[in-house]
Parts: sequence; structure tokens; C-alpha cells
Amino acid sequence: MERRVENRTILDNFAADFARIVEKHAKYAIVSGFVAIAHGRSRGTEDVDIIIERLSGKKFKALHEDIIKNGFECIQTSDPEELYSEYLSKNDSIRYVRKGKHIPEMEFKLSKDALDEYQLKTRKKLPFTGLDLYFSSIEMNIAFKEELLKSDKDMEDAKHLRIVYDGKLNEHEIKKIKGMIRRLRLR
Repeated sequence: MERRVENRTILDNFAADFARIVEKHAKYAIVSGFVAIAHGRSRGTEDVDIIIERLSGKKFKALHEDIIKNGFECIQTSDPEELYSEYLSKNDSIRYVRKGKHIPEMEFKLSKDALDEYQLKTRKKLPFTGLDLYFSSIEMNIAFKEELLKSDKDMEDAKHLRIVYDGKLNEHEIKKIKGMIRRLRLR
């Protein structure tokens, strides 16, 4: 089942426009709450989370300049060297918005460990969403929400994804990812 393209939301268009720029420079995956929203879950959010493969400062600068050229701005600063040295190299996220707008935001993170690398390695285009975007796998999203995040909102997201993908989930993969989360993020 696919969503119809004419039903695109502001978040859908924002994510698609941003990802088109990023994919010219690096591998990416959309993660977290927007994955459930793109699968029809009705809940509010003002941001989309994206993980990008680890980049050098020089490659990030080229990506940042392309993002700016295409109508976005970074909330923290416009200086790519500062963004890289003060945020990204320290595994902190940065946020982009469309120029002159406050929402939605793109929370932009570089891959920080083997778990993020695995998210990028197993990323998928998910036909049900109707969006030409790479998402982290459904199993990855469920594992993160159930094992690490655990807020009421995250547990409802995981429940929604389990319903949408009933009979199609790889529970062994979810268990494997939860083990990775315990080893890499909950130690």
C-alpha cells in the first residue's frame, strides 16, 4: 500500500527537499518520530531527524553551502567551520530550517558509532510512505523506541509501526538491535 502523493504534508515536503540536497554529498537516513508519522501515525512534531555518514570538515562545508544555497539556514550559526568543530565533531546535532521560518526543523547529526553506521547500512526506501526518502529500517526504529527512548510518545510510535508492519517484522533483527543499543548506548 502506498500513500498518495497529493496528500503530502509540510513535513513530507521539507524532508524531501532537504534529503535531495544531502544525497548529493553523503549517505543519510531519516530516523525517529517522522518514520511513524510518514506511516500514517497522527501526532504532532516540529522536526525531522536525519543521520548523515561521517564527513570531513571540508566535505561538510560543501554540503552546508549547498543546503544554504537551496533556501535553508542553520539555527546555531552560518559558519560551517564552527558548526563542524563546536557541534558535529563533538557528536552534537545542529538544526536547519527554511530561511525565515522557525519550523519545521531538520535535526542533523553525523554518525557517531557502530549503531549509526548500521542504521545507514540497513537504510531503506519504504514504499508505504509514498516518499522517495531513505529511512532507517522499521526494525531499527522499533528497537530504538522500545529499548532506548521509551517515552509514551515513542512507545506509541513503536506500537503503530508494529501494527502497520504486522506479520512483516523481523523480530530477530529487533532483538539484535536492542542488544547493540544496550552495548553502545546504555553502558
